[in-house]
Amino acid sequence: MKRKVTRRRFLEGSAAAGLAAAAAPAILSAKNPNDKLNVACIGIGGRGRADLAGVSSENIVALCDVNPKTLSRTAKRYPKAKTYVDWRKCLEQKDIDAVVCATTDHTHAFVNMWAMNRDKHVYCEKPMANSVEEARLVRETYLKKKDKIATQQGTQIHAGDNYRRVVELIRGGAIGTPLSVRVWCSRKPKGGDYLPAVTPVPADVNWDLWVGPSPMHPYNPGYFGNCLKWNRFWDFGSGQIGDMGSHMMDFAAWGFDLGLASSCKASGSPQSNATVPTWLIAEWEHPANDWRPAVKAYWYDGGKKPGVPSGVFHREKMFKGVIFKGNKGSIVADYSYRIMMMTGDMTHYKSPKADELIPKSPGHHKEWIIACKTGKPTTCNFDYAGKFIENNMLSLVAYRVGKKLSWDPSGKSLKAVGCPEADQYIKKTYRKGWVLNG
Repeated sequence: MKRKVTRRRFLEGSAAAGLAAAAAPAILSAKNPNDKLNVACIGIGGRGRADLAGVSSENIVALCDVNPKTLSRTAKRYPKAKTYVDWRKCLEQKDIDAVVCATTDHTHAFVNMWAMNRDKHVYCEKPMANSVEEARLVRETYLKKKDKIATQQGTQIHAGDNYRRVVELIRGGAIGTPLSVRVWCSRKPKGGDYLPAVTPVPADVNWDLWVGPSPMHPYNPGYFGNCLKWNRFWDFGSGQIGDMGSHMMDFAAWGFDLGLASSCKASGSPQSNATVPTWLIAEWEHPANDWRPAVKAYWYDGGKKPGVPSGVFHREKMFKGVIFKGNKGSIVADYSYRIMMMTGDMTHYKSPKADELIPKSPGHHKEWIIACKTGKPTTCNFDYAGKFIENNMLSLVAYRVGKKLSWDPSGKSLKAVGCPEADQYIKKTYRKGWVLNG
């Protein structure tokens, strides 16, 4: 490959792997790494329960949830933690070192921004933002403070060994020169309109705080239960490209070091003012970098998917996956497996030495905790994750305007070239009283 770099250079300095050197965070620079962090957990139901368990080795000093019953039940296990319904008040607590955010998607960027602006380390469930502007702002804020704070997007499968082995194969030249990567998830979200009002609003939810910065909609219990209930609505989520796309496009971004795209186009089911497309196909163009030429990346959901190379047997019907294609072969992969499909022999490839392997993760939460205390970098920080989340959100903009968008991969603009109608979808309008960069 003309732009090939050595494995050693990749492991020592690859931004895509999140392994670039970082200074020790200033917050804990005077503390012993064995000291415990003071952690605030915001959103402690559903996925938040698992995140709370993931950081329970530390001092849990604050708990926050819009559901008073969930809050009361969890507080019994952490009697020393202060409790809050409003996360904005929670972040005023002075002894907090680090914040775990597991709220609904439409408030992720808000919690991230407010926490980072107060020099708190942040672990946030995916996606870390719910619009192009939010992704850019969260990423840029982290970059300004990266010598002080540690961040991690909660795409937990990023810590899996299989991801690492696939990345090593690609970066080592196993499939030759990278050409394209195709990613899919067959899950199909429901369409429809926003849900009708149901009264009265029960005492076990603060509906005003749940809606948060989004336009007000009447209460309906149909929004609750799991992320598939609410992330299909434009005002509360970003569908499968925001949900499973955060996992699977992470795999693509790491393997091919994608960074920000230079263009994007997308097609999907008929448009709705309320709900995301029930199927989406997106295509991004990524400029060349110092180890690979320009490549294209593709996303398919809602039952759409690329053809899987013949010979993969039952994997041809698999629910989700990634196909990395190079000029000497392909890798078909998912969370726990990888299948090589070669066009010739493997004589061009040399297995990596032991010290050239991507280190085993101590665990996605543990990696972040170590980073908070020592400055050791995380592999899914807000710089790395912010790029592919911005790309994902851009695909929904392209879908809504029905045009191919030219984008600035240098990150200097939030404008699609020659497409002013995209502005309304790049940036969200928030409910009065809610400030993103607070």
